[in-house]
Amino acid sequence: MKYKRIMLKLSGEALMGEQGHGIDPLVVNMIAEQVKAIQGLGVEVGLVIGGGNIFRGVAGATKGMDRVSADHMGMLATMINALALQDALEQKGVVTRVMSGIDLPKVAESYIRRRAMRHMEKGRVVIFGAGTGNPYFSTDTAAALRANEINAEVVMKATNVDGIYTADPKKDPTATKYETITFQEVLEQNLKVMDAAAIALCRENHLPILVFNMMEPGNLLAAVRGDVVGTLVN
Repeated sequence: MKYKRIMLKLSGEALMGEQGHGIDPLVVNMIAEQVKAIQGLGVEVGLVIGGGNIFRGVAGATKGMDRVSADHMGMLATMINALALQDALEQKGVVTRVMSGIDLPKVAESYIRRRAMRHMEKGRVVIFGAGTGNPYFSTDTAAALRANEINAEVVMKATNVDGIYTADPKKDPTATKYETITFQEVLEQNLKVMDAAAIALCRENHLPILVFNMMEPGNLLAAVRGDVVGTLVN
């Protein structure tokens, strides 16, 4: 394995499959299968998940809601997704811990860096819910922050596109894919890989980001092995 410890970033939208909202059990099961495959090979897995399939704080704020209240609702949405993924993993025999950026003691452990690292050292998959625990920060930024805190070797941004393109390949047939790209180029070209705060945090700490299509079975294992999958930002 090229990577011993990874941070996997999943969007909430990834969990809804073709439904248009909510959680598709078939998609969650597919993701759990891929995570189990790499965890069984000794890879230590941290996972940050968004909540856009249920509620997105920014969207709520644009419709007149108080931004802080909307972001707290978004954090709770990520916890619903985290619990769904935990259930799918544990049904497959993968020992999992959900750690929350906000205190929910009857549902999940509160995030403590050293405890999270100890869980991973023992082979447990750790799902980090509730983002950073603060409003105004996206789950992309949470993934970059937690990855740096737990000394992950890479942030793997799972999408439904097989990497970073010069333009949206679904709208522009002339768009070409990057195999590698620098952090500076991502920011200058406004490529929307992750938000600017997350990109800056990874750049400052020399933490690479791999953007790949996780909806393709076997891609996560290939990425962890170091095969050419997706686009590497470094």
